[in-house]
Amino acid sequence: MTTEQKRKWLLKNLRPIIGLTVVSLLICGILFPLVITGIAQVFFPYQANGELVQLNGQNVGSVLIAQSFTSPMFFQTRNETASPSASGVDPDITLQQAYSQIPGISNATGISVSSLTNLVNQNQQGTLGIFGNPYVDPLQLNLLLIKDYPSVYGNFTG
Repeated sequence: MTTEQKRKWLLKNLRPIIGLTVVSLLICGILFPLVITGIAQVFFPYQANGELVQLNGQNVGSVLIAQSFTSPMFFQTRNETASPSASGVDPDITLQQAYSQIPGISNATGISVSSLTNLVNQNQQGTLGIFGNPYVDPLQLNLLLIKDYPSVYGNFTG
């Protein structure tokens, strides 16, 4: 096969491969994600935008990802060594983890231990029977603290 024949053969065979690659890239890499994103925005906007939680009209976190709280006045998310997932960004903590934080929050805020315990108990979320332990969402607990105790959390109410 001569050099000219090789060149013609390459051009003949590479042209469809390159064309198919470009078309696939456009369909799978651009068109399909845009269509799915558009459908999600129309039919499931809350979920498509990350299930954002708002306080006084401002986004303060997401239901899906653990939030970082540094003040002793708030319930804290679990640390990485206590997380059951590999990512460590689960938004929930166990009841035991919440109960262990109550004395510190009570000391920092002056809210009674019994009131904080009731708050945790009233907002626990269950699991399906034997599959896992009850848990609470620290973000939700913290938003309830801000709402229920405006004199303590006045700086956070906007």
